[in-house]
Amino acid sequence: MTEHPLIHFNDGTAERAVRWRSESGAAPPKRVVIADDTMTADSAYRLAAEGTALLWRSDFQNARQLLQALMRRIDRPRKVRRKPEAADPAPGAAFHRHRQAQAQRAHTLSMLLIPVEADYAIPLRRAPDVRLACTEAWGAGTEPSVVSLRELLGLIGAHEWRKKGVDVPALGAHIHPHYGVFAPIRSEYVKLVAAATLPAQTLAFDIGTGTGVLAAVLARRGVAKVIATENDARALACARDNIARLGLTGQVEVVEADLFPEGRAPLVVCNPPWIPSTPSAPIERAVYDPGGKMLRGFLAGLAAHLEPEGEGWLILSDIAEHLGLRTREELLAQIDAAGLRVKSRSEARPQHPKAQDPADPLHAARAAEITSLWRLVAR
Repeated sequence: MTEHPLIHFNDGTAERAVRWRSESGAAPPKRVVIADDTMTADSAYRLAAEGTALLWRSDFQNARQLLQALMRRIDRPRKVRRKPEAADPAPGAAFHRHRQAQAQRAHTLSMLLIPVEADYAIPLRRAPDVRLACTEAWGAGTEPSVVSLRELLGLIGAHEWRKKGVDVPALGAHIHPHYGVFAPIRSEYVKLVAAATLPAQTLAFDIGTGTGVLAAVLARRGVAKVIATENDARALACARDNIARLGLTGQVEVVEADLFPEGRAPLVVCNPPWIPSTPSAPIERAVYDPGGKMLRGFLAGLAAHLEPEGEGWLILSDIAEHLGLRTREELLAQIDAAGLRVKSRSEARPQHPKAQDPADPLHAARAAEITSLWRLVAR
């Protein structure tokens, strides 16, 4: 745990310093006060909004209730301005405002802190046993630490996802996402890969495999050998675990690589992050790709890794286009500059709840979103 900085506070008897954990890499709060059941939600909200962290020392379930109270105060409707603000013509302005608001909300909610012992036990009344969940996410513990309650609850939720798995109808099985690895809950992109006509069944590359779901789908479709690549340690472990669970280790090899493995294949598949923006935490890397780096890298290197008559399958949502972060013309220009042409394209509309929720701040973009499988070939 030596890579984690120290958080300093006075517990009422002396100055203390313990390790600070933050998945996003945020610096430890500079101001920390001890909080318990005597603190009102209004006082807690005022302190958190000012950047003062609250180190909880009472009943764990009451801390959860306080977090919910903070959420209600942050999310309550604000007074409508008499004069509407003029629309910002800058590309992606609404999206960036939404991300900024999300970041501020997350920062305020992260101010409620929980102590964790060296073995990840929580020394509070009515605290759940999170030792296994923490060990799965962080590895073996060595010394006490402090973590945001909101982050800890996310870790607990991820542990439950890992236990029960995500049903993947196109696979006829469950995929078990690990902490920090994006779960395949968007079924449309998996269905596109499951339905597209295979150019060959000898070999395929799955670039940035994540949980390993697309590699598993290709193997179940009869591809004799699938090489799945990843450069994230958690995703590598997750993909290998899922491939083993599905009994596909004889067909699928999960290797550590930055994009492409060595050699060429008649089929190269990639489902890169769909939004060219900066992630605020490691788990968001599956959704946000700064400057579209992975997309550009895949397109630029694809032709050199395709066998003659081979196909590259690019699975990509057009959500970035509707958010004003990328144009269709820019995408087509990247494809052309890479020496590729579009052989065909299949489409699917998302079915996730946010696409049907008019209250979602990005509803207009989500409602118009289309996910496509672009079949690309070398010119």
